[in-house]
Amino acid sequence: MNNRYILTIDQSTSATKAIIFDNKGRLIHRYNISHKQYYPKPGWVEHDPEEIFDNTLKAIKGVTKESGVSLSEVIAISITNQRETALVWDRKTGKPIYNAIVWQCKRSANICERLEKEGLGLMIKEKSGLNLSPYFSASKIRWILENVESAKEKARRGELLFGTIDSWLIWKFTEGKNHFTDYTNASRTQLLNIKDLKWDRELLEIFEIPESMLPELKPSDEIFGCLEIEGIGNKLPITGVIGDSHGALFGQTCFEKGTAKATYGTGSSVMMNIGKEALIPSSGIVSSLGWVLKKDISYVLEGNINYTGATIKWLVENLELISDPRESGIIASSVEDNGGVYLVPAFVGLGAPYWDSEARAIITGISSSTKKAHIVRAAEKSIAYQIKDIIELMIEESKIPLKELRVDGGPTRDNFLMQFQSDILNVPVIKVKIEELSALGSVFIVGLALGLWDGFRELIALRDIDTIFSPKMSKEEIDRLYRGWKQAVKRSLSKIIT
Repeated sequence: MNNRYILTIDQSTSATKAIIFDNKGRLIHRYNISHKQYYPKPGWVEHDPEEIFDNTLKAIKGVTKESGVSLSEVIAISITNQRETALVWDRKTGKPIYNAIVWQCKRSANICERLEKEGLGLMIKEKSGLNLSPYFSASKIRWILENVESAKEKARRGELLFGTIDSWLIWKFTEGKNHFTDYTNASRTQLLNIKDLKWDRELLEIFEIPESMLPELKPSDEIFGCLEIEGIGNKLPITGVIGDSHGALFGQTCFEKGTAKATYGTGSSVMMNIGKEALIPSSGIVSSLGWVLKKDISYVLEGNINYTGATIKWLVENLELISDPRESGIIASSVEDNGGVYLVPAFVGLGAPYWDSEARAIITGISSSTKKAHIVRAAEKSIAYQIKDIIELMIEESKIPLKELRVDGGPTRDNFLMQFQSDILNVPVIKVKIEELSALGSVFIVGLALGLWDGFRELIALRDIDTIFSPKMSKEEIDRLYRGWKQAVKRSLSKIIT
């Protein structure tokens, strides 16, 4: 296997990357193409699935051309992807019947509210591990079936297929032969029973989704088919399929119970490995599958945040307070504190641990002395506060203390943010040298599947630490700042909490 490579597709909320790794897990080259975000109504977010697939092909061609690595030198292609984003397509034509509805989209909130009023929320969580929320895929699919002409009838006749982005790419890569998904993506649909690892017929009935629409379930290290597009790696095996946050957990080598990571991107995912048995939390976080391999399984507690990196993007594109996201940490550092200003980025409601889809974004504490830097600093800190909200609940539910937080994603380049994250959590924050942790996790799974590495110990040895941020803040200061955040959140919520 010398001089052989793995090509990973990292399909995220904002872009599609094709990344080449060598057989020692080293990143050789990446190629990135952004796709358009569609906002047809306030709180609605869509992607064009055909654009995503076209961009994936362009990225594959781009990364091979620029790297000089030919597809004949690639041993496998892997996929890591945005998870809850879902679409429906025609089984015969292969054409989507509607745009993909993005995980951030809140259009199906009324469906979730109806089911909650019917008293189904607790049962749904007991089976799926997930709070009843428009964040997850099931209510999005029901919305499509209810609102696209003839969709419900076609689905009943078995003419339509449902999938998350991994399923869509696998279907397209195999020219419509294979309709598969892995267990991690399935665990975020709200249709999988995470205890028995099967699609749950009762959940399907609740969401009125025919079983014929669903992809077949596979462990991440199975072969999902072969890339069969003429002129692009014909017969290249597809394996290492895993949701992006799960891929980052695996790439961070969080193999032991109690290890935790935070992925910072458009939104953020915080995960803690809780071992080989499911724990259904009572609070505002959820339970998912960390990964399912042919010979290993892990469960996690997880909390998801709608707006983290996207908050800084909002400062750039909407408020035009700063010209580039890379400036935000520098500007935030130009003032000594936040001047009493807090920003709660509930632009499409709040996810974990509040699960309030009707919450509204606010900036509080503004005075005549407030400067641009105070607002930027408040935006930066809102990311760290939201992570802390989730970590606090994970510790409470699991009874496992947090020793450190492993971090990844583009915003981890922001030293101000990472230091404040360490301070407010009062634990070390550890950043590794490679940023592409989701992709690395899928590569590690390919390596295990194909025998490049022999077990988790070899993968842990490949972990390359870049920076350790150690806490420097007093407990009194932590408590004071966090109280201010909690008060600001209360003002943003549509319902009163105590």
